[in-house]
Amino acid sequence: MKKQKILVVDDELDMRTFITTLLETSGYRPIIAVNGEEGIEKARQTKPAAIILDVMMPREGGIQMYRELKTDDELKDIPVIMLSAIAKKTFFHSQQVLNTYRGQKVPEPVAYIEKPPETEELLEILEQCIGC
Repeated sequence: MKKQKILVVDDELDMRTFITTLLETSGYRPIIAVNGEEGIEKARQTKPAAIILDVMMPREGGIQMYRELKTDDELKDIPVIMLSAIAKKTFFHSQQVLNTYRGQKVPEPVAYIEKPPETEELLEILEQCIGC
């Protein structure tokens, strides 16, 4: 069986290493990006089964990348799991503000996990969102 590609977008080396190791040992094929700009590029190139996306990153952050994904006809159906040290409530508030400001509503991510993630929770949500 072909391993499913999961795009991991996070600027923190320790978190990328943790998540990619978890994914590899669970039978997935992680693809790594260090910011939203690189993440969008790799999403377009590889068409991953899901994306694990950090919110706060330099250059293009996770909020901007998430909105770009969800408004792109080719990428909008890829499930996104947001992973961040920012409280869930803060993220959803920022989305509401941007929806109002831009007049463009984007769907909520399939999950929002605060860092550090619990391995079982992350894998369970990942399996649910890609239909394993």
